[in-house]
Amino acid sequence: MLGGDNAPFATLEGCAEAVKEYGIGILAFGDRKTIEKTAAERGISLENIEICDSDGEIPMDAEPNEILKQYSGSSMAQLLKAVAEGKCDAAVSAGSTGALLVGATFLVKRIKGIKRAALAPVIPTLSGEYLLIDSGANAECRPEMLQQFGVMGSIYMEKVEKIDSPRVGLINVGTEECKGGTLQKEAYTLLKDSKLNFCGNVEARDIPNGVCDVAVADGFTGNIVLKMTEGVAIGLMKEIKGIMYSSVLTKLAALTMKKKLHGLKNKMDYSEHGGAPLLGVAKPVIKAHGSSDGRAIKNAIRQAVIFTESGAIDIISSTVKEIKTEKEDSND
Repeated sequence: MLGGDNAPFATLEGCAEAVKEYGIGILAFGDRKTIEKTAAERGISLENIEICDSDGEIPMDAEPNEILKQYSGSSMAQLLKAVAEGKCDAAVSAGSTGALLVGATFLVKRIKGIKRAALAPVIPTLSGEYLLIDSGANAECRPEMLQQFGVMGSIYMEKVEKIDSPRVGLINVGTEECKGGTLQKEAYTLLKDSKLNFCGNVEARDIPNGVCDVAVADGFTGNIVLKMTEGVAIGLMKEIKGIMYSSVLTKLAALTMKKKLHGLKNKMDYSEHGGAPLLGVAKPVIKAHGSSDGRAIKNAIRQAVIFTESGAIDIISSTVKEIKTEKEDSND
């Protein structure tokens, strides 16, 4: 509850709205006195929000693996243990990404057969949206990991975002099959030979045009794509606003375009999705943006609800088993 730049007000506000809108119950992990005081001061209802008092928070600058040691009693650690023990169905946090990744991997555990969990934000494009996997959890990857990223991303987009036969692309420096280093070439072969709707290599400049529904990359490459996308979107909106308010004439023009501009802003807004799923772990875990406001937290909770109800994790598990069996049969 205390993770993120705008906590605890934003997290409380988002939780209260989610309870009201989605008819769910929430376990809120954090300092009870702080949470109750903020709720009272802001007039936020705690109905169907059960506060679970924690032994402090894990600092943003702490080493991620400290969630298993020094901060094993922290609110994030308690949250992940509760998910692992079945006390709640999904986890949502706007706290430290590294700590959440380590905690989810070692407390909630990975799906059997999955080599690495991956962060997979859904990002808007000019024609819809796409899922970027991995966006920073694994800086170094092996080809079979990228194949699994493609499998997990495809299942998520089909079951959660309701896209039929999602197109899976491999981020590369060119579209030709021969492009890239050893990792990209070997991953290309694995993805091409899979049952995925693989559309080949995709260049970063084409992704915003909707060339694929799932963009696969190692975490280093994916994080650069993510940060560049965020920077361009923020800069572009600031530039448009500056132009529209530069004179009386442009201000009048802005009034006639207000609805369209508002729609564009919403389309580019990360808070519409609320957070990035951590794919590959045995229960739904959503990483909300550190700067999330109440609306973004509410949407992250909505995302967790849909993810939980979709059955995507069970499908990922069975698909990984199927791929392993097929590989063993081909080697006999």
